[in-house]
Amino acid sequence: MMFKNKKVLITGGGGMIGRSLINQLLDKGCEITIADLTKPTDLPEGVKFHEVDLRYFDNCLTICKNKNFIFHLAGVKGSPQMCKEQPVDFMVPMLQFNTNMIEAAFKSNVEWFLYTSSVGVYSPAEIFQEDTVWSTFPSPNDRFAGWAKRMGELQTEAYKIQYGFDRFSIVRPANVYGPYDNFNPANAMVVPSLIRKANENDVLDVFGDGTAVRDFIYCDDVARGMIFAVENKITQPINLGSGKKHTIGDIVNLVTKYSSRTNTVQYNPSGIKGDDIRLFDMTRANSYGFEPQTTLEDGIKLTTEWYLNNKEILDKRYNAFVNH
Repeated sequence: MMFKNKKVLITGGGGMIGRSLINQLLDKGCEITIADLTKPTDLPEGVKFHEVDLRYFDNCLTICKNKNFIFHLAGVKGSPQMCKEQPVDFMVPMLQFNTNMIEAAFKSNVEWFLYTSSVGVYSPAEIFQEDTVWSTFPSPNDRFAGWAKRMGELQTEAYKIQYGFDRFSIVRPANVYGPYDNFNPANAMVVPSLIRKANENDVLDVFGDGTAVRDFIYCDDVARGMIFAVENKITQPINLGSGKKHTIGDIVNLVTKYSSRTNTVQYNPSGIKGDDIRLFDMTRANSYGFEPQTTLEDGIKLTTEWYLNNKEILDKRYNAFVNH
């Protein structure tokens, strides 16, 4: 009953995880406001929207006023290539978002603040365990975005030390995918990129040799984990992933299985593929009682179906973006 009749703010609420979070929080009877740069066309009835640029503190202070809970999801998402070539576009806005939102939440004396960190905070390793972060450096493939996310985590610690404001949860999602993902061919992540290419081309071109290992988690499970962290007032950083090894080749096999075309797969070993392995240790989250509920195959199937049903809308958005 924690959320019953409470006012909840979701930054970045128009995105993939935000949509899942909205649906799950509505079931808990709270009043939801989302903050984003553009208004989604199909928000559920009763959800309020603020078009806002979080790089400016006054905007953040305005949207945090009188809120009980804040889920801070806003960030910059893109491919390894985009991160390598446009580091300013990743790092600077996220530093601004996090600094402004955490200060605004503190000044507004919110009941609880959830900070969304990232798999990018980790250094290359066989498995990512939460307490190893501060004895290492982020992967060179995530250097700028990884440090920006780390600084947000460190900022929450600073407020605990100086002001005793310790009402923070920190979650580190793995590779998230699902409906409302970014299918933009210019900067999509691996799952939406492969789904789009597989359904537009007979030949599916894949960066890398398919052996890179990733930890994938469906967006509904991430939203569920976020709510779980707040409801249980978990103040330790927790990983939100599956803890299961899946290669890019595994993803390719599932994507082509549910593709609307018959695909021939062509691997490109010279393409940018990122780290060889990114796998979460899920011991801490599991010890609190959290486990994901959606299998990788079910998640890929649901995401593909959503993409095919919304392809025309996505194409219009992409063309408007290109022509802007």
